[in-house]
Amino acid sequence: MPILDLYAHSEKRRNLAHFAAIASLAAVDGEINPEERKVLDRFAVKLDISGAEYAEVMKKENKYPIEAPYESEKRLERLYDLFNIIYADHDIDEDEYRLVEKYALALGYSPAKAEKIIKRSIILFRGKFDFEDYMYMMKRKKD
Repeated sequence: MPILDLYAHSEKRRNLAHFAAIASLAAVDGEINPEERKVLDRFAVKLDISGAEYAEVMKKENKYPIEAPYESEKRLERLYDLFNIIYADHDIDEDEYRLVEKYALALGYSPAKAEKIIKRSIILFRGKFDFEDYMYMMKRKKD
């Protein structure tokens, strides 16, 4: 039984699903390198992932796909959630940036659109905006 099935629709399930998707992204190019492992370890702490959950997610036979919602608002919400996790320590490093780039592309954004959204998100998260403000800024047509 997949580990995600153990949790009902809750914050714990959502955190575990995010972690699983992020781990799958890190492993997409084969093995998880030491730098990626450090990022995953930090995310595990930020998301309150237990050692047993971490071990289960990291098994090679477990692949957790990123579900790319059709609705733009839902895709933005997934990125918003990821940025909340990243900015729990008030900063984004290079490894986290590369991971959020992969995540945005996996959600279905074009490389150009992903870059715009990520840059705007970084500006917003340095100022601590709520989701409604975030969504408004992402939907703006000005560049």
